[in-house]
Amino acid sequence: MDMRIFQVRSNKALPHVGSILIASPLLYDYHFARSVVLMVTHNIEGSMGIVMNKNFRYLIALNQLVPKLAAVPAIPIFKGGPVDRDTIFFLHVLGHLKGALDLGNGLYLNGDFSAVIQYILNGNPVEGFIRFFAGYAGWEHEQLEKEIDDDSWMVGEGTKTHLLDEDYHNLWFNSMNELGKPYSLWATYPQYPSCN
Repeated sequence: MDMRIFQVRSNKALPHVGSILIASPLLYDYHFARSVVLMVTHNIEGSMGIVMNKNFRYLIALNQLVPKLAAVPAIPIFKGGPVDRDTIFFLHVLGHLKGALDLGNGLYLNGDFSAVIQYILNGNPVEGFIRFFAGYAGWEHEQLEKEIDDDSWMVGEGTKTHLLDEDYHNLWFNSMNELGKPYSLWATYPQYPSCN
């Protein structure tokens, strides 16, 4: 038997805007264990991303922060990362939204917040179209590259189907599976091996 199958290695791909970072099953950091991070910037100054599959222990709803939305169904805010948690980011497919950052994969980040609130108040769908996040993940110059070299992250492609339509609970597993072998095997690695 080839024992290398049990050595979790990064695919060493280079991240780019719109790609996703998929945490190694052996990454046990509190903020990033089993996380999927959408890359928003990656350049000589550093990298920034939004964690796509973490929620807060207690539901935080956009409705709590925007009184105008009190009458609409609860719109969850997800945990976007450990940095600057008092800042709200939103990922969406509304390409016409003024000021939105095009991530190059049919997805956009931020833009005219008041126009988004009006979009919601007009009864337009939120689920599958917009997700809200508090905070972000950040890396200094070459820090992310080092973490990839240290086998902490795999790099994949972010899509609307993955990031807005899927249940966020399954995002890490599905993203690892999409990388093919041997990553699909590593996706089955228990989160807490000592409990087996």
